[in-house]
Amino acid sequence: MKKKDARSQDQATQATIRQKAVRAIINGATQVEAAKTFEVTRQAVGKWWAAYKQGGFPAIEKKSRRPKSVDSNSGLLGWQCASIVRTIKAKTPDQLMFPFMLWTRESVADLIEKRFGIKLSRWTVGRLLKKLGMSPQKPVKRAYEQQPERVKHWLETEYPKISRRATKERAEIHWGDEMGVRSDDQAGRAYGKIGQTPVVRVAGIRFSCNMISTVTNRGSLRFMVFDGKFSADVLLKFLKRLLRTVKRKIFLILDGHPVHKSKKVDHWLANNVKKIEMFLLPAYSPELNPDELLNQDVKTNAIRKKRAANKTGLKKNLTGYLRKRQKQPKVVMSYFCNKNVRYAA
Repeated sequence: MKKKDARSQDQATQATIRQKAVRAIINGATQVEAAKTFEVTRQAVGKWWAAYKQGGFPAIEKKSRRPKSVDSNSGLLGWQCASIVRTIKAKTPDQLMFPFMLWTRESVADLIEKRFGIKLSRWTVGRLLKKLGMSPQKPVKRAYEQQPERVKHWLETEYPKISRRATKERAEIHWGDEMGVRSDDQAGRAYGKIGQTPVVRVAGIRFSCNMISTVTNRGSLRFMVFDGKFSADVLLKFLKRLLRTVKRKIFLILDGHPVHKSKKVDHWLANNVKKIEMFLLPAYSPELNPDELLNQDVKTNAIRKKRAANKTGLKKNLTGYLRKRQKQPKVVMSYFCNKNVRYAA
């Protein structure tokens, strides 16, 4: 007959079986007979009997199991790992008086040593964080001046109200932004032989241009490339173009740039209120603007991957890339899948 694994029983049942088996032997049963009676292995009964002879019944009481560590190399227990994860999610290192701004392997190692007295290498911490479902990610920059309550009000009250109005009035919601583009923008990273830094050839003279754009969650993209300083005249030139190409009323959402709030722009908007209205995002909250994802796309793929030799080439690269994106509405729509702007999808 197949023996039952007593370890599958709860601790109270296991304790009862051990005591009964030992009592049976005390009353004259053999170890084999006790094993058959209680459906356990003879080896288990032998261990219980040996423990009883050395320390009596207290010696066969089940000792509490030591909690298993999540990672054998780190030695951290489950509750300790959970504590680390909660801290990483809720705080930044500088809030805990560490000399770091970001959670890196080194800063997490310092946290573990300070909190639990366990010193781990950066490599062990890296493996541990991976097991805990964490990975190194580019953080979203958030200004100290940002007001969380203002952001919450925008997400829960202001934008839903704008969205309902847009539906009711059959208006299009456009998200807009401006960006400067420079020829010496950082080219990112490139693989190369260790000790031999890759060289990227760039023009010795720096040059730049600017762009203004809007995107919608339906995949529409409008843009204008321009030289010189961004001003009310430049913005109005773009808005007039926008009105010529969009047949429905426009709800335009921008950040709080001084040009957006200038008297000249306000006056023009007041005269065109039936065609366009402007709404401003909370201060210092670029992560709430889907058009920022277009800016990031342009810098990464249009500028850094294709170097221009002069200003004409820079503008040509920029214009060509934006026109390509205009023909890819699904790509533009994908900007709205980012977790920070999903509310606008």
